[in-house]
Amino acid sequence: MGLENTTIMRYPIVIHKDPDSDYGVTVPDLPGCFSGGDTLDEAVAMAYEAITGHLETMLIEGLPIPELRSLQEHQTDPDFADGIWALVDVDISNISVEMSQVSLEFPVPVLAMIDEIAAKERETRSELLTRAVLSHIGKHIDRQTVA
Repeated sequence: MGLENTTIMRYPIVIHKDPDSDYGVTVPDLPGCFSGGDTLDEAVAMAYEAITGHLETMLIEGLPIPELRSLQEHQTDPDFADGIWALVDVDISNISVEMSQVSLEFPVPVLAMIDEIAAKERETRSELLTRAVLSHIGKHIDRQTVA
């Protein structure tokens, strides 16, 4: 499956290694998502598994998927100052949750804008709308918890 048919999210991870331990991985954009490995390669591979499992659990529990912050923003966090940074590509369209088909109606100009943006993002219409809705729901839930 090519990139044009996927919804790729690039998750920054920070890898730490103490002299007498394996590599530990933290996913700053997903609080509570941790992993590790004996080697750097294994740590990155295990981070992918941890991220997909974490996202699947969040979706099943009806929790919003947090928006990604930039790698640059994370690198300024003093908690991660001594870490090794990497990016993990996760195709969220492959997260194993049940899918449901719905029929929606949009004004023609709005649908044209959706399709244009989806093409620029190299996504399908459904993938763009799913990502946009999850982002909006996350903002709404954040406002509810603050109020």
